[in-house]
Amino acid sequence: MKQKLAMVLSLAMAFSLTACSGGGSSDAGNDSGSAAAPAAGGSEVTDVTLKVWVPEEEKEILDPMMASFEAAHPEYKMTWDVSITGIDEAASLLDTDADTAADVFQIPSGGIPGEAQKGLLLPIGYDIDNVKKLYSEGAIESVSVTGDDGNSLVYAIPFSPNSFFMYYNKEMFTEDEVKSLETMMAKDLGDGVYNFSCNIHDSWYIESFFYAAGCTLFGPDGTDPNSMDWNNENGVAAGKYLINLVKNPKYIENQDGIAVSLLADRKLAAFCSGTWSAPDVREAIGEDYGACALPTININGKDSQLRNFGDYKCYAVKSSTKYPLAAQQFAEWLGNEANQKTRFEINNETPTVLALANDPVLQDSPAAVGLMEQSKFYVPQPNIPQMGEYWTPAAALGEGIVNGEITEANLQSQLDSLVDSVTSKLVE
Repeated sequence: MKQKLAMVLSLAMAFSLTACSGGGSSDAGNDSGSAAAPAAGGSEVTDVTLKVWVPEEEKEILDPMMASFEAAHPEYKMTWDVSITGIDEAASLLDTDADTAADVFQIPSGGIPGEAQKGLLLPIGYDIDNVKKLYSEGAIESVSVTGDDGNSLVYAIPFSPNSFFMYYNKEMFTEDEVKSLETMMAKDLGDGVYNFSCNIHDSWYIESFFYAAGCTLFGPDGTDPNSMDWNNENGVAAGKYLINLVKNPKYIENQDGIAVSLLADRKLAAFCSGTWSAPDVREAIGEDYGACALPTININGKDSQLRNFGDYKCYAVKSSTKYPLAAQQFAEWLGNEANQKTRFEINNETPTVLALANDPVLQDSPAAVGLMEQSKFYVPQPNIPQMGEYWTPAAALGEGIVNGEITEANLQSQLDSLVDSVTSKLVE
């Protein structure tokens, strides 16, 4: 690990000027601080202190990233105040005491709208046009918030996606066959072999079928607590599709993680999961291990892409930072191409920078490729309090379909009950 980090530091410093996001924008803000000795070329050096929060797994790789930032920015004399803080803790700590919170910290994209609406996040203004070109459209959308004036602002740098995709056995399915679930299910793989497995009983997975059918959750932008249309004709079509899928003898529900063991026994050809399953899948099927975006399903006579909840790990800047320009530059630095590649090589964090999509190192990781492909189809997971009312009723719907209690005969009433359960009790 020390040898890797030494190499990373050397490469990052050599890459520093080309990997930097570019010139600053006029509205990015000016940094305060005392002037020190002149930098090369006669310009003054500004003392800058940045407090940085990172989770435990990011601490060791942060040192070379800070060093390369300093090398790329001789106009700053940097002082760093780094502490270990989980990505799931930062927002609540920022809410509790913004004055003592870090200048730069990790936050899930789902937490950005709430913190932005509270005025606690600084919009990213530094070199924003280039920032928008570096990442996928879905990644930028996940960190953008539209204000009352109708203008959309970017509030963080998305550096790694988080969702699920599809693993498959390349000996059983070709790259073309896994594009369509109908094609997959029609294939004869022999007696006792299941073609496909998913977690329909899990409310983090089931939404992908309803989104494919054209349904929405809390309105088109996920912010209306009174809106859920899963009981309309599109929702009924999605429900019928799921009912017929679980009845198919070539399908098996991934209860208790059974999919990986079936994969190892060559009794399953494909299943849905995230990067956390990659080591087990590689061990199970070795060189036959493949991964890709979720397939399309044919619903209402149309091939529609399965689209799932997705969010991103991000670096954000607090609005009250004393050094808004340097803080933005550093947040962007942490998410640049060189550092995303470092993060992938050492921590197995799938990148979001578009230029890395065809990098040979990533292409050697089927899971990273699958996650990046599926990220194009993400639906940002709604981040309103009402979302807490969704998980249990949606899981109950999936469980009812899997165990056969929900049939086409009672599907409409079950969907009506689901919508009522999710939207009737308004949460503030």
